[in-house]
Amino acid sequence: MSTWSVAECRALAEELLGDAGDRWLHVQGVARRAVDLGASEPVVGAAWLHDIGYGVPNAATGMHAIDGACYLDLHGAPREVVALVAHHSGAWVEAEERGLTGRLLAFDVPEQALLDQLTCADMTTGPQGVSVDVDTRVREILDRYEPQHPVARAVERSQGALRAACARAIGVRVV
Repeated sequence: MSTWSVAECRALAEELLGDAGDRWLHVQGVARRAVDLGASEPVVGAAWLHDIGYGVPNAATGMHAIDGACYLDLHGAPREVVALVAHHSGAWVEAEERGLTGRLLAFDVPEQALLDQLTCADMTTGPQGVSVDVDTRVREILDRYEPQHPVARAVERSQGALRAACARAIGVRVV
């Protein structure tokens, strides 16, 4: 892709995840939510691409945020989009849980407000693409994974930060 427009990001996401059932429904919902949040084009593009790490061939780490970012970087995606995909939804904690912090730090850290929008869009969209509140989404993730799975441990540890990111993205004061 040359321009990496939102439409091209959507097309790539559909190519990699279009037959992935609920994952594809979730991605579509996250992109809609990003638009609803008034997100910029790079954030909306990243919303379409945030879960492609589940569908990339030869995924190297098993951590979808890093695998997706690696794929995008190798294919010439804009650095801002790559950074958003790499760092979305508490990826830093999952990277710690998996011993992949160094791999995550290879990617730029995106602007906090943009990362908050992407994280909020992800954490307020359920598996079938339906809008949910953050607490419902956190419970759904924790129910889906065994307690000792790195994703479950990461969400358990980062849930306060995930809620705070959503609050910042929608302009709610966190006490």
